[in-house]
Formats: sequence, C-alpha cells, structure tokens
Amino acid sequence: MGVLIKGGDVLEQAHQLNAVILDKTGTLTVGEPRVTDVVTVDAMAQNDLLQMAASAEQGSEHPLGEAIVHAANDEAFYDVTDFEAVPGQGILATVADKRVKLGNRRLLGALVGDDWTAKAEVLEADGKTVMFVAIDDRFVGLIGVADVVKDEAKDVVDGLHKMGIEVIMVTGDNARTAHAVAKRLGIDRVLAEVLPEDKAHQVMQLQKEGKCVGMVGDGINDAPALAQAQVGIALGTGTDVAIESAGITLMSGNLVGVTTAILLSRQTMRIIRQNLFWAFAYNTLLVPVAALGLLNPLGGPMLAAGAMALSSVSVVSNALRLRRFGREVGKIKNAKLKIKNY
Repeated sequence: MGVLIKGGDVLEQAHQLNAVILDKTGTLTVGEPRVTDVVTVDAMAQNDLLQMAASAEQGSEHPLGEAIVHAANDEAFYDVTDFEAVPGQGILATVADKRVKLGNRRLLGALVGDDWTAKAEVLEADGKTVMFVAIDDRFVGLIGVADVVKDEAKDVVDGLHKMGIEVIMVTGDNARTAHAVAKRLGIDRVLAEVLPEDKAHQVMQLQKEGKCVGMVGDGINDAPALAQAQVGIALGTGTDVAIESAGITLMSGNLVGVTTAILLSRQTMRIIRQNLFWAFAYNTLLVPVAALGLLNPLGGPMLAAGAMALSSVSVVSNALRLRRFGREVGKIKNAKLKIKNY
C-alpha cells in the first residue's frame, strides 16, 4: 500500500490521533507553483522586474523561487552577490549592482503602500502567494504565484473528518492565502505566517491542549515538527531529513497514505484486543473446570490440548483478516476516497 511504518510504537500511537497537521506547500499542493501575475509600478516593464527577481532567486531550492526562475528562463540572468535568505520572509541580494529585496510584507515593511496591499489582497483571496519586490529600497512591483492543490487532498481531508480527526493546515503563507486554500479543502483550522522554526512549537501548543497530534510534511523545515509530533508522517518524495525524522513514510507521496496508515493502526489495535480476548477466553473457561477437578473425567489432557490448539488457530485466523485491509481501505475510485468504519 506504499506505507512504510518504522516501528510498532508508531502503529500503536497512530490509532489515538485526534488532530493532524498538514503542511501546505509540497504536501497539500503539488509543490510546483507557477507565476500567474506580474504587476509593476509606473513604467517598469514586467520582463525587467521578472529578470531581476529571477536573477536574485537563481539557485534557490524554494518552490516559489524556482517558479520565478522558471518563468524567466528565456532571459539572461545578472550576476548576484551578497545573497542572504531571511527565513520565513524572503531574500536579499545585490543584482547588477542594485540591492534587491524579494519576499512578503514583513520583509519590505513600509515600502509597500496601502494601494499595493489592497491589490495583493485580491490575489491572495484567490489562493495565490504574493511576493513583493523592491530595488534600492524603492518598491517596484509584485509577483503572484499559485500552486495547484493535489487531486486527492480534498478527499483525504474529508476522510480524516469521517474518522473524527481535526485537520489543521500550517504554512508560512499569509493568512488570506492560507484561508482561501483551507476553505477550498474544508480544513478546520489554519496556522498561517508560521516561521520554519516555529512549526515544532505549534505542534507543542496542540499537545498542550491535550491533543494527540500527527504531523504530515515533506521539507527540511518540517523535520523538527515531524519529530515533535506523536506520529510524524513524511512524503517519500520529500527531503531525506524529513523522511528520517518521521515514523511513517508515504513512499509514493500520495496523501491517501495518511488515512490508510491511521485506519491500519485502528484495525490492527482492534484485532490485537480481539486476539487477547480469545487467547484468555479459552483458558478462563477451563480454569474453573480444572479447579473443580473435572478435567480427568472430561478427558483432561485431550481437552487442554484441544483448547490450546483452538486458541492458537482462532488468534492466527483473526490476525489474517488484516490481509483484507489492502483491498478494502485507502482506495481511490472516481476521485473519491472510500473510508470504511474501522
């Protein structure tokens, strides 16, 4: 089923989950954003703005930076010096002897006026991430980037709800963009504008609320949160650090594995309890018989041997019912996730 579970303790914890945090970029979304809008101040050409921004982002491993570079791939890039990444905000770089700031509102601060803030909010309400650009401390425009939500994301969120699990989305994006995506997917709670180093703190806050938390992510900055959560679930298409930090890995990167892993844990624990019942039941029934000295008249040794064999057969047969799990649970048919009552 494409779900790698690294230990029995993880399988035991997963059935207790009542809150699951989903990272946005690369987890709920495809992770391949595309530039959709380039809006410039005054007479600055869109291509010039895009070329400056792409030059600053060349070599970037961030999906948003890669999207800008991809959009300007026909242009010759300028040389870059004094590059600096500001976690959770953007980048600073000297491009063609000009100081470029590219990032969110926190990075540019007062350089972004109210009119441009309003324009950005329109794009954000459509689920797009907006990056502001300033050159030599003068605001010159903004770039809108959109990432496609994974096909199975809505069905997985609905499936988690059917299991009585609260679904939470965490992202570094601004609140308006985050809520637009969350509304589309039916997500209960949004943690927006979260710095990479604060994701683990958000997990801790939920744990302090008494929740058993699962964290689903794929990036380097998700690793501390994956380790902090009771159950960390990493996408196999993500970074090695995230995979190493998680107790469960979804080998294909398909989010359906989240519901599959939780349902498998629930069914496994249910069968373990049933097996314990049957294992004790036969012995419990025969203890009074033995205490009353009735074993010999009833063919004691034969009865004891038969009960032991029957106990073993019933436990093994019951455990083998898990083989049906792969055929019944976690399948997508006509883009709809089927969740059975495990």
